[in-house]
Amino acid sequence: MTRHLPLILTALFMSSLLSITAQNKAAIKTEEVTYTSGGTTLKSFVAYNSNQKGKRPAIIVVPEWWGNNDYSKSRARQLAELGYIAIAVDMYGDDKIAADPKQAQEYATPFYKDPQLGESRIEAAVNKLKEYPQTDASKMAAIGYCFGGSMVLNAAKLGMDFKGVVSFHGGLATVPATAGSTKANILVCQGAVDKFVSEADIKSFKGNLDSLNVPYTFIVYPNATHAFSNPDATAMGKKFNMPIAYNEAADKKSWKDMKTFFKTIF
Repeated sequence: MTRHLPLILTALFMSSLLSITAQNKAAIKTEEVTYTSGGTTLKSFVAYNSNQKGKRPAIIVVPEWWGNNDYSKSRARQLAELGYIAIAVDMYGDDKIAADPKQAQEYATPFYKDPQLGESRIEAAVNKLKEYPQTDASKMAAIGYCFGGSMVLNAAKLGMDFKGVVSFHGGLATVPATAGSTKANILVCQGAVDKFVSEADIKSFKGNLDSLNVPYTFIVYPNATHAFSNPDATAMGKKFNMPIAYNEAADKKSWKDMKTFFKTIF
């Protein structure tokens, strides 16, 4: 019996851990929230653990250029399971979802042309999340995917008061930071074979931050393309003839890197 004790204890520990995980998932409360920014009605998605006591860090989730679809909402749920309160942001208004790359480009282009537009939509989401008693307004961060990665990097460079921002396979041709403007720590999770981000963009991005001594971490994931974190990317790539694909190893590693980053900044 004694020799089997370590195995029994391990089994009990794993059973307890699985039970806690199941309880956390069951306690996740999600709700659609409506608010406005610049006269545009925005319909976002909030998730948090209703059994968790007290205030907690808050995370803004900015979606891919498709819009605030099930993928970005699933990330908000995952963040809630980790103990955060999160809002998956409707950037376009009226919860619009692009049907194809052409429409996605139409929706996203105004934000690339006017970085302050993206900043204002993110700021509106921040203000909405601050209305929740679960939100610790002194501990806020933002993550973004593809288009959303560009948006959170712009927000950081424009001086939004985040502890940190994380870009997953985001565009790097963002607004340049200026001296003293960037308050947030920055984590960039980049695919090694992302055809949407040029070496020139990478060089310019790093050079800008290096010249200002802005702290950032730039992690490259082998064999990972654009949209590597989205399980639907492979099918979408085939459907629309786009060089995107899911990479499970890069997805899991980048999520782990994000969790480590959050522990550091919070």
